[in-house]
Amino acid sequence: MRTNKEIVECYEKYADTVYRVAYLYMKNMQDAEDMMQSVFEKYIDSDTGFTDENHLKAWLITVTKNICKNSLNSVWKSRRDDWEQVLADYTLTHTDTYHIEGITFKEIKKLKKHYQVTLYLFYYEGYSIKDIASIMEKPESTIQTWLSAARKQLKKSLGGMINEESI
Repeated sequence: MRTNKEIVECYEKYADTVYRVAYLYMKNMQDAEDMMQSVFEKYIDSDTGFTDENHLKAWLITVTKNICKNSLNSVWKSRRDDWEQVLADYTLTHTDTYHIEGITFKEIKKLKKHYQVTLYLFYYEGYSIKDIASIMEKPESTIQTWLSAARKQLKKSLGGMINEESI
């Protein structure tokens, strides 16, 4: 069982990362917060021994991804009205202020979900392609392809205003 100190330290250190990954999947603040709560509940209940901080961070991101995917695939979610989405889109959240080479998080949210997550993990969290492949359970070549395609789409949507290699 985890101590209160371990739980608080983990939350303070990784809550923002878990929230942003959840937000990429869920597309609104309320659902992202719900997913974040579920992730930390799993952390509290888990008896997994982590070898280092990178192992813990990767575990949290993987759990976040899985919880979000499960939620999105649930019957309840597929039949729910989108009124919360409209409200969430109207309300700016703190994630909209993050930038990659001058590109706002809003531009990244327009991409396909797997492109969003790949860009986020690569640029915001600083993971290598190999680490992202492990977290997303995909081959490294797939991650490289996704990064390249996401860069091209961003370049196209911004009218060629970015250097593809700088992002």
